[in-house]
Amino acid sequence: MQNQESLQNAYKRYARIYDFTFGLIINPGRKKVIEKLACLDNHKILEVGVGTGLALPLYPKNVHITGIDLSEDMLNLAKKRVFDNQMSNVTLLQMNAEDMSFEDNQFDKVVALYVASVVPNPEKLISEMERVCKPDGELYIVNHFYSKNPFIAFFENLLNPLLTKIFGFQPGVKLDELIGRTGIEIIEQSKVNILGNWTFLKVKNTKINFVLDQNENKNESTTEAITESIAPVNY
Repeated sequence: MQNQESLQNAYKRYARIYDFTFGLIINPGRKKVIEKLACLDNHKILEVGVGTGLALPLYPKNVHITGIDLSEDMLNLAKKRVFDNQMSNVTLLQMNAEDMSFEDNQFDKVVALYVASVVPNPEKLISEMERVCKPDGELYIVNHFYSKNPFIAFFENLLNPLLTKIFGFQPGVKLDELIGRTGIEIIEQSKVNILGNWTFLKVKNTKINFVLDQNENKNESTTEAITESIAPVNY
């Protein structure tokens, strides 16, 4: 697992060639998310790991977009894209996606394009996305997940150290395990990009249900404790 410093160094090395290497080849996944957002006027959208801003021109003009990224080098290129395209509805901030400074329930929809495989802890990423998203909001994720095909998985394991070191990319993230550890509720899933090697996920933000369950369990525990503390009275 890589740390934040190694991730920043990786993106510093190839920020200026990112659009060339990861532009067109995985653009269908970006378009898929934008098509599925179904934004309403003045919706607040958060894109975590906005990178060089390749997806920004694809968003509708009637929403406000906040993009965050850990890499200053990537953000500088995103800022140039925003300026060149005169996107007055976009705000860009340098921020760690695993520890965002936003308050709870700030955004209607939260997007993570090709991010889960580059952050040190994908579970923290999902948790933060849920926290800053409104309880009735949605998360949209596009990512490469560890292949269930043994032949492909063999080569992914073989290339894993090299991909992590050079590109900051970890192909070993397993979707089933991520779902199990985060409890995310997927309401739509499909393959995207070349040969379907990436996965699109539309996720219902179940944070409100999680909070209600926690409160219910807490209330049950409190009731049990009170019941146990009341000693019978003998007359």
